[in-house]
Amino acid sequence: DFGRSSELAFVVEPSDDIAVQEQPLILYCQVEGIQPITITWRKNGVMIVDSENAFMLANGSLYVSRFQRVRGDGSSDEGEYDCMAQNHYGLVVSRKAKIQAATMSDFHIHPQNAVVEEGGVARFQCQIHGLPEPVILWHKNSMPVNTDNERYTLLPKGVLQITGLRAEDSGIFHCVATNIANVKFSREARLTVSGSHSTVYKDPMILVGPENLTLTVHQTAVLECIATGNPRPIVSWSRLDGRPIGVEGIQVLGTGNLMISDLTVQHSGIYVCAANKPGTRVRRTAQGSLVVQAPAEFVQHPQSISRPVGTTAIFTCVAQGEPPPQITWLRNGQILETSDHIKLKNNNSTLSIYGINQADEAIYQCLAENSAGSTQASARLTVLWADGLPSPPQSVRAETVSATTIQVSWEKPLQNTKEIIGYVLHIRKAADPVEMEYQEAVSKSTFQQLVTDLEPSTSYSFYIKAYTSRGASKASEVTVVSTLGEVPAMPSLFIKVINSTTVQATWEPSIKLGQHEGFKLYYRKVHLSQYTGPVLLASNVTAYNITHLDASVVYEVKLLAYNQHGDGNSTVRFVSLRETVERTVLNPPCDCMKDEQNNKTSTTGIIIGIHIGVTCIIFCILFLMFGYRGRLLMCKNVQEQLSTPQIPRSQRSTTGLVLNGATRRDRDDRDLNGKQLDMNELERLFPASPSQEQQEKGIMSAHSLSAPHDETQISTLPLDEFSIIEEQPDPLPENPHGSSPAAPAPDHGPANEG
Repeated sequence: DFGRSSELAFVVEPSDDIAVQEQPLILYCQVEGIQPITITWRKNGVMIVDSENAFMLANGSLYVSRFQRVRGDGSSDEGEYDCMAQNHYGLVVSRKAKIQAATMSDFHIHPQNAVVEEGGVARFQCQIHGLPEPVILWHKNSMPVNTDNERYTLLPKGVLQITGLRAEDSGIFHCVATNIANVKFSREARLTVSGSHSTVYKDPMILVGPENLTLTVHQTAVLECIATGNPRPIVSWSRLDGRPIGVEGIQVLGTGNLMISDLTVQHSGIYVCAANKPGTRVRRTAQGSLVVQAPAEFVQHPQSISRPVGTTAIFTCVAQGEPPPQITWLRNGQILETSDHIKLKNNNSTLSIYGINQADEAIYQCLAENSAGSTQASARLTVLWADGLPSPPQSVRAETVSATTIQVSWEKPLQNTKEIIGYVLHIRKAADPVEMEYQEAVSKSTFQQLVTDLEPSTSYSFYIKAYTSRGASKASEVTVVSTLGEVPAMPSLFIKVINSTTVQATWEPSIKLGQHEGFKLYYRKVHLSQYTGPVLLASNVTAYNITHLDASVVYEVKLLAYNQHGDGNSTVRFVSLRETVERTVLNPPCDCMKDEQNNKTSTTGIIIGIHIGVTCIIFCILFLMFGYRGRLLMCKNVQEQLSTPQIPRSQRSTTGLVLNGATRRDRDDRDLNGKQLDMNELERLFPASPSQEQQEKGIMSAHSLSAPHDETQISTLPLDEFSIIEEQPDPLPENPHGSSPAAPAPDHGPANEG
């Protein structure tokens, strides 16, 4: 490695400048390194020849005697200048210096007359373009404005703000623009302050908000914001992204203008100016963007290196800036062209040179450039070469052995072979970049190498180097050869019996099939020698049904994959359908649809049966509960009847008939679907005395209470309460109460009941 003092490098580079018309201009360039060093200059990429107007000084700087923006022949001294330095080891180029002529245009915005009431805000503006940026000053009544007055605010872009206007502020205003090129005056404008301060309420309003700015780091940004209203609004600033503005380098000019000094990239953003009515949330806002650019600068410089012949040299160059810089590489001042052994990666940040030789020895430069500026850094590559190294190996040949193997052979170098300690075979796919190369070491007594584990149908490049303890020889000639094509691998085959005459063959396709591929399917009875087939199947087919088979024999099924290189190995399976036939005889096939329907029917029947059973249980419980309650009521009524005085048998018979009639009516109601016995008819046929009627009412009342319950409740009455009445020709004897004789019992009388 070489120290920086011996490296060819710039100590001073030319910088951007603004030149004055007809004035001299000097561009500086100072270089260090091993002498002799030659310095030359270029403008817009063209070499500058010394002339009366422009020539190089003894220290390497360029002197322009009379700078002219436009010469008589149409040429101009404006442009991009760079300095080139060269010595025995290489050439370097400086950064580009942009030279512009100092100018000043006419005013394109002049101040305008204004009439503003007392206490209000007045604003005048002048605008003019120039290089360098003109300095604008304001005059009132032909005298410079007093900048010590806090109510007067002068902004860098040619704006004059006057707040809290008073009568003495009235006058005639104009601005004066000055730079190294010229001095110019704007038109005049009159300010008239009218009336007295108004106390009428006015909503806050922003007269002028911030404009969009694009500046460079370390410059100063002024964001204007002027607001009116009554009471006077309070102006505040914030960032749209919510980040704090900070306090360092921040200053408020006048009543609300924001000035940011010594800009950095972090100051970029959208700034919001808000005019707030005091004590309320009433506010008006305006916003503007600030873009801060940063010239390109290096985070990591390329370093000079020394490498033996045949090795790899890597240079790294990392730059930052806003916007992100573009990186370009130069080799001895010329744009570096990439090739098979020269590669750029990582957005040109990394330069790799593979298999270096003496022709690669040079100075390599990294240029980083963006819209804010450019910079450069250089590094030197020294290729180490020792005398007496072997010459390249001879007669390198490569022969294809198989789809994955190639044999490489060579002959020993013609010169300096005594110190050889071995050979290195360099292997790479012909389509791969150089960095994908790999090596295999071979002993010095071996002149051939079998390279295995290669890919089928692929081209490979090979070259050989002979190594000694002092370094490697130059590379031999490169030979390129391709491996053979490979047939597909064996597919995985599975056999499934469908029925007594059909089997299904399924398989998984091989991942190594070529572009034109497919499958061949064969099958035969095992006792026969001839196959049926081949059945040709496309590469996307993965199943095939073999039909019309004989169930009594065993079959052999064979499947293979093929491509343009031939047939692959086959996969064989044996299958018998005899067991399927036997199972079919012993276990006849079921009608699955019918069984499914039967299952559904059986399930439905079970569910319905369960519902019916539950319903019956509920009815039985209700039957027992209400039957028990009715029995208690009936027994109570019977006991009351038995405790009353005895009545004649004929009367008891009548009563018994009534009961039997009622009982029979209930039964008839159930047996004959609602046939009823009219109670009036019974009274007409069987008149009774009042006492009997009361007794009958009591009994009937008891019966009516028990009537809604089960008929078994009637069986609780003693048998002697029932009477059988036979039809007789003679009328019954009259009762003491004179009741009418009893009528014959109807045909369905209680005789049947007894």
